[in-house]
Amino acid sequence: MGSTSDGRRDRDSEGRARNARPRDGLGRPLPYGADGVERQPEGVVRTPEETVVEAQALLAAGRPFHAHEVFEDAWKSGPAEERALWRGLAQLAVGLTHAARGNVTGGARLLRRGAGAVEEWAAGADRSRPYGLESAGLAAWARELADTVEKDGAAVDARAWAPRLRGGGA
Repeated sequence: MGSTSDGRRDRDSEGRARNARPRDGLGRPLPYGADGVERQPEGVVRTPEETVVEAQALLAAGRPFHAHEVFEDAWKSGPAEERALWRGLAQLAVGLTHAARGNVTGGARLLRRGAGAVEEWAAGADRSRPYGLESAGLAAWARELADTVEKDGAAVDARAWAPRLRGGGA
């Protein structure tokens, strides 16, 4: 967890350690006092529709780290039978985050893991379009991006590579 300039640890209102440093659009910590982007609140319970809409807006804005936090909230608060779906979507968003940060190996690995998780959940639930999500298109997008970052070995533009959650991948 983070420490303030005087060495004390950042704490939330309930006394839990929390890093309060500002973050950039890809979730990287910035120095205290720097201008960062607004952080996603944690533990928000949303409907699946609200989750998809909010995550899509964050992805389109080039903020996949923040979209991952929205999916993580759904994963942690949703029904047990849907947790694998939301976890897979969170992995896709984190994979894009790592790819945009230039972490080729981690980005490709998470993109492929997320693609497999989303496909597996959709097949097991016999739902190819849960909440209007294009599971097959998202999996194809993730694998294409994984291949691209491995081939190019360079960071990608998160906004340019943002998937369309509804409508077939990228």
